[in-house]
Formats: sequence, C-alpha cells, structure tokens
Amino acid sequence: MKKFMLTWVAIISCVTVFSQVSVYDNKEAFNPQFYPYPGNDFRSASGEPGARYWQNRADYKINATLDTAKHGVSGTVVITYTNNSPDKLRFLWLQLDQNIYKKDSRASATTTETGGRWANSLFTNGDVIKSISVELNGKTFTPKFNVSDTRMQVWLNDALANNGAVVKLTMDYDFIVPEYGTDRMGRLETKNGWVYEVAQWFPRLCVYDDIQGWNTLPYLGAGEFYLEYGDIEYSITAPASLIVVGSGELLNPQECLTPLQQQRWEQAGKSDKTVMIRSSSEVNDPASRPRQNTCTWKFACSNTRDVAWAASRAFVWDAAKINLPSGKKCMAASAYPVESISKQGWQRSTEMVKGSIEHYSSKWFEFPYPVATNVAGIVAGMEYPGIVFCGHGATGSGLWGVTDHELGHTWFPMIVGSNERKYAWMDEGFNTFINGLSTEAFNKGEFSEASFFGDPNGTFMVQYTFNDGMDGLYNIPEVIQQDNLGIAAYSKPGQMLDALREVVLGKDRFDAAFREYVRRWAFKHPTPWDFFHTMENVSGEDLSWFWRSWVFNNWKLDMTVAEVKYTDDDPAKGGKITIENLEKMPMPVTVLVKETNGKQTRIDLPVEVWQRGKEWTFSVPTTSEITSVVLDPEKKLPEWNRDNNTWKKKAF
Repeated sequence: MKKFMLTWVAIISCVTVFSQVSVYDNKEAFNPQFYPYPGNDFRSASGEPGARYWQNRADYKINATLDTAKHGVSGTVVITYTNNSPDKLRFLWLQLDQNIYKKDSRASATTTETGGRWANSLFTNGDVIKSISVELNGKTFTPKFNVSDTRMQVWLNDALANNGAVVKLTMDYDFIVPEYGTDRMGRLETKNGWVYEVAQWFPRLCVYDDIQGWNTLPYLGAGEFYLEYGDIEYSITAPASLIVVGSGELLNPQECLTPLQQQRWEQAGKSDKTVMIRSSSEVNDPASRPRQNTCTWKFACSNTRDVAWAASRAFVWDAAKINLPSGKKCMAASAYPVESISKQGWQRSTEMVKGSIEHYSSKWFEFPYPVATNVAGIVAGMEYPGIVFCGHGATGSGLWGVTDHELGHTWFPMIVGSNERKYAWMDEGFNTFINGLSTEAFNKGEFSEASFFGDPNGTFMVQYTFNDGMDGLYNIPEVIQQDNLGIAAYSKPGQMLDALREVVLGKDRFDAAFREYVRRWAFKHPTPWDFFHTMENVSGEDLSWFWRSWVFNNWKLDMTVAEVKYTDDDPAKGGKITIENLEKMPMPVTVLVKETNGKQTRIDLPVEVWQRGKEWTFSVPTTSEITSVVLDPEKKLPEWNRDNNTWKKKAF
C-alpha cells in the first residue's frame, strides 16, 4: 500500500510537553518475562519454522472475461485446496473481497462514514456467486454455504482429512469493477480509453494456521491480506484492442501480441535500457493490435499468494532486463496512458522498476517472479505479486517513492507472508525500512533527499510520532485512527528498524539477522514472535527491552546530562558525568565530551547502563575542564527533548 504523507497541520497540532521528573522504571523495561509461550515442534524458539511446521496450500485455475461495456468481470475458478494441517476440516472459509463494495457491507457502515482513503461513494453488488460445486473423495456435490460480509463458509459433506488430503471447489461468479475500489483497484478514464486495474478478483481461501485456525477477519479497507501460497493459472478474455498485463508469465504472446511487439519484448529481455513495446505514437494505430475481435491472455504465477492484472487500449508499454544475483534474468515493465508522460514522468518507470528489484534481490532475497510490472492508473499505490498499481500522475521523486515502495512489498508480504490484516507494521513498516536503503542506492542517491516523512529524529516528527495520542504498533489497522496509520504502520516501525541497525546491533549483525529472517520465512507465515526470536538468535542479543519499548508500548526517549564533576575537583584527574533517563524507553547512547584544551572524547554506552536505575555515572579521562557534554551528537535517536541533551560550562 502506498506511503502516507503527513500534513503540517497534524504535526503542529500535537502538544509539546517536556518531562521534568523521571518516570523511568528499569524493572519494567528489562522485565525478564517477554515471550508468551515456548517454542514447539511447529515454531522453534530460535525463530525458525519447526520440524513439524505446516501450512495449507491453495492452487487456482481461473478463466475470466472482461466486459468493457458493463465494466464487469465474470469467471470460473477451480480451487484445489490441500489440507496439510493435523486437523480434519468439516468446512472451509473463503474471502469474497468484492463484497466490501456493497452498500450494506461492514466497511460501508464504518469506513465510509468516517471518509478517507478506503471510503466508497458508489457501490456494486459485490461478488455474485452463480454456482458452486465440490469434489471430495471421488464424489461431486453442491455444498451448503453461507456468505457473511466478505467471507464465505462452505460446508463439506465429509470432513477433509488431515496431512495432505485434497478438495476441489469450482465456482462461477461475476462482479462490476468499481470506479474507485478502496485505492486497491478500479478504473481510470483517459482520452484513449479506460485503464482497468483488477485485484481481489476471485474467491480465495482464508488461511488456516497453527496460531488461530481459520483467519476470518473481515476486509474493511485498512487491513490488507493474509493468503495461502500455491500455483495460479489464469486467463483473461478481453477485446483485442486492449493490452493486458498481469502477475506471472504470459504463456501465449504469439496469440496476444503482434510479431513486432514479440520481437521488441525479446529485445527488451536482453537490454539494460528501456525498450518500447508499444509507443505513444502507436496507441491509436490499429496495426499495434492483432486483427481479431478478442484475445485471451494466459498467465501463470508459481508459489504465489495472489495475482492481479490490468487492461487498457490506452497503454503505452515498455520493458527492460533485470539482472539477478544468481545470474538469472527477468523483466521490468511499465504500462501507462500517454497522459502519464511528462517531465520525469512514467517514461522513467521501467528504469525505476529495474533499479528497485535489482537492489532488493542483491540485498535480501532474489526476486521470484518472471516479470515486475508497474501500472499507471487510478490507484495511488498498491502491491501484488509481480505487478503494482501506482498513481498515473506521479513524477520524479514521487514516482520513484511509490514505485519503490510498492515493489518493496514483493519481500514483505509477498515473499515473507505475514498476517498483514493484523500486523501492518510487519508489512508496511518493514517495507518502509528497506525503501530507505534502496533510495540511497538508486542512481547514486538521486532521490535520497526526498522523504514522505521528513527527518524521523527531528523535533517535529519525534513529538508527533511519540505523542500520547499516537496509536501503538501492536494494533490491527482498523483500531488505529486513520490519521495515525501513517506513523503506526509505516514510519515508526521503519524508524525502529533503522535504530536497531544503526544504534543497537550495527549494520553487519542486523543485516545478517534480517536476511536470515527473510530466508527462513520465505513463502511461509511468520508471527511477530518468530521475527523477534530470529533477530535475537541470529544477532546474539536479548532485545526484549527494545520490542517492549517500540512495539508493545508507545514509550518516549528523553535522556539528559544531570551532572558534571571532577575527581577531587581536579579536571586533570578525570571527570565524572551523570546522565539520567527521564522517560520510559531505554536505548544505548553516545556521549561526546569536549575540553578547553581542544580534546574530544567519544563514549559509547550500551543499553545495560539503564538496567539498575534511571541514572548512570561514568568516568572520563579528562586533562582539562569540560566545556560541553552532548548526548547523541549524530542525532540517531528519537529524543523527545533534544534541548536537554547538551550540558555546557557556565561562563563566569
């Protein structure tokens, strides 16, 4: 989902209150009881999937048709569901996300009333289920089923056996593509035709896991998705004048592209520079599309949790080669209307896609799909496996920021399949963190000065992020106030990981642990506790105090220089400095001491100095009077009141 921008009104409206009396409690901060349950055969205490870890599997085969006259999609989906759990299942739960657009949906009763990004002013009939059949144990039957808002329960005649048993569901359905679909899908009218961005477009299995069983939280808008992995084959039949791009590999280019376009696509697969597949001058040229009434575009995407697609007769289409660390190649592509071509506009999109994917693949885990496509449309920013939707008017740093952010979601949550309907910070926040590193790397830091959130350790942002009215990270997205979601889901968890990397662990230990987390849980379902365990076990640090401060509480950090003395009142014998923690968050701290003779001493104090209480006194080997003491001189910490970070010698 797109990054959130903060308004100055929101920042300035927060109340600035500086603590005077310490509220720090060392026994609370370093309480030894942190993990709620021990490791087991399914999830190891080390943070790895256990020896008996399991997850169910959902494979899909979909044949769909886009009716541009009605703006409708109709389809048949065959779902092959494998129950790898130790439990027998008498019923299945599916997600019908299109039902969010019904007038009587729970989302319409809640999100719409409060307005904002996920509100809908127009409604549809949602997912209309035409028929459903089940094949189980060699028998085919029409099951009983109940639709409850965006969920559908299907009862089985016989229980689905455990440990690998398979059931097959076949469903016919249709829905109308909403013009504005909660900023996750929809359609944009351009001068050369509609741009359709189609997602959450087929019934999908809910996750059944070892933590909760069936995960059936309704789709209300802010909370995103939690999905099973499997192979998805799908076809989209549409008027031949349209170009369709989608997740995965196009299996039949010879049936959907002109010979010239096939040649250009092959050329792009060998080029580090962007190659036009269909140029702006060809958009209205009938020769740029096959001479037939319809085309059926066939795609396949392996080991994926979802697929999405886009279609338009207005598309300009270009592509280039992506170089992966293993030596493999895949493709970067962009599809956009001519209106998106401007100074620093969408003609740079494929360059950005390529740079983003190559960086993340080298840094964390190799990109797993054959194509990464960026689509310009009505959706401001939304991610799906192998395809992302970004705002058609984005340019320059804004285009880079949204493109890189949505593609970063390939790693969280497309590869690392956390439950983003519950834990947005493990999805948006982790992605925000890796976006910072990719932005520094892209084109020698071309857009590194641009930021959606500004300096996270600056006074304005710290007092906004850590004010008493801010929601904490450990809340489901619908509980977080809309004005707070940009902080609680995006910037604060990103800032948290920056602090863990830069201040607590160091880059090498952090990167090794974070990379191992991605490797361990690639295409699996980690919990927050699996993440905590992994980071601690790989880095060799007990970080319970850190998670308690940043994730489970909205604690502030406010350290001050309480006192400066000398041994026997003689600066030549050394100084004694006392620092105090006024707020509840403990963190390591760097102290810079300057003397009258020009000598400077830098002291790095570990977090353990706060284990015994709110104050810590340490010696400094001074040889002359101290002129100043500065805490956190490089401003790496989110100090609530930076004014009290500096002590200066009084002038007489």
